[in-house]
Amino acid sequence: MTDDRMPILIGCGQLTQRTAQAGKYEDSLDPLQLLTEAATRALADTGASDKLKPLIDNISVVRFTADSSEAGRLPIGQYTNAPRSLGLRIGAKARREYYTAAGGNTPQYLVNRTAEEIANGETTVALLAGSEDLATMIGALTKGIQLKWGEDAGGEPTQIGENRRGANDIERAHALYFPVNAYPLFENGIRGHKGRNVRDHQLAIGRLFSPFTKVAAANPYAWFPTFRTPEEIATPGDNNRYVGFPYTKYMNAIIQVDMAAAVVMTNVKTARELGIPESKWVYLHGCADANDIWHVSERVNYYSSPAIRTMGQKAFAMAGKTVADLSFIDLYSCFPSAVEIGCAELGLAEDDPRGLTVTGGLPYFGGAGNNYVMHSIVTMMEKVRAKPGSFGMVTANGWYVTKHALGIYSTTPVKGSWKREDPKTYQRDIDGMAHPQIEARPEGEGVVETYTVMHDRGGPKMGIVIGRLSDGKRFLAHTPSDPATLSDLMEREMLGRRGLVTPGDKTNLFVPQ
Repeated sequence: MTDDRMPILIGCGQLTQRTAQAGKYEDSLDPLQLLTEAATRALADTGASDKLKPLIDNISVVRFTADSSEAGRLPIGQYTNAPRSLGLRIGAKARREYYTAAGGNTPQYLVNRTAEEIANGETTVALLAGSEDLATMIGALTKGIQLKWGEDAGGEPTQIGENRRGANDIERAHALYFPVNAYPLFENGIRGHKGRNVRDHQLAIGRLFSPFTKVAAANPYAWFPTFRTPEEIATPGDNNRYVGFPYTKYMNAIIQVDMAAAVVMTNVKTARELGIPESKWVYLHGCADANDIWHVSERVNYYSSPAIRTMGQKAFAMAGKTVADLSFIDLYSCFPSAVEIGCAELGLAEDDPRGLTVTGGLPYFGGAGNNYVMHSIVTMMEKVRAKPGSFGMVTANGWYVTKHALGIYSTTPVKGSWKREDPKTYQRDIDGMAHPQIEARPEGEGVVETYTVMHDRGGPKMGIVIGRLSDGKRFLAHTPSDPATLSDLMEREMLGRRGLVTPGDKTNLFVPQ
């Protein structure tokens, strides 16, 4: 007999709004309207919407990207209590109103956290939802269209999740608070670890991501439902310029989308009492949350993730399963390096015949800001429901391979009671790992550990280097920005190159030999 308090997911819904793609920004639903529609669909999916609404005692909303930018808040109205605003629209009054920290890990983190609350008897029915309206917002701002967004519903939601800034002052000075600048550093680190030259590695990335585009092409919710060949993804061109070397545009998450998704969770006892069919029930068999060493500049290296490795071990042990037992997989895919590191740490082949995404991934399905993984979870629920007894895994990633969450889903009932290991118990081991320290004002000879060359529409504009000094300390620096130097960084092997680094008022300078 399944424990009465066993947490289950019983409803899911998602939508993609395409008005911005047509330039009809005034016709777009605002972020709260998108949230409401996704929540309505998730509740309807349970078959017991009207019965559930009075029982909802937990409304959790994933932080809007416009309310969480490292670069500063964007110029639109704010929703001061999004969970309460959502509750007012669907006719629910929750005693727990949660608003998450920023980060792509938060939807899975929410499911893990809420499952624990349900198992402990602290929550009966929970609605978890998120939306992103960045395509409309940015398009409208570009056109000078005033958006009348925002609402003060009264009160303040409880802030949950890890709210620390993603980058320290040294990293911010060297422009590493933008994910688009940071992830290429991991990519070149992975390339060096695998011993590949740039072109061979780019083609390998193309082979990795082409199957993602195939999934997106068949997904009615995908922002870019277009199949692309490996060569098309890997080859720079007029429509596929470099962004952060070695990444072309087709390798980058696309954040300017209008999307929303939501799930409903409860316990087995409540689901039975409401008559929700067991065919709707999805169990969370295993889960875990972990952070890597917080600052990119202090990571153990740029090709691994001790947090993903540990998280995978804990979640699969909890589920009593291995990766071989999975039928469906969705690895967080903001950039190729996130997928490559996830595969390496979880024991998956990069060409796994099961596929590595159920949605199409962030560059092709759409990188719905902090909320992409809610779409992964919704899609995973649909997959395991359609194949009863199957298992699926979702991974989530926030900041710069920094914050992680994982969930293992199935319609197969969990035996016994539901209990997960407290993430704090294994986080201590990760935090205590030996790792390089950063030298804020480096001077002398240095060796390149990893690097990137950032581009704009006009071409290369900035070289970023992470390197080691003779004493083993790390340094961050920019390179000279003249065209000859930037071209040389891309044409010659930069990994392991020596040069001179000098401190500056704001940014350090590395001149390669």
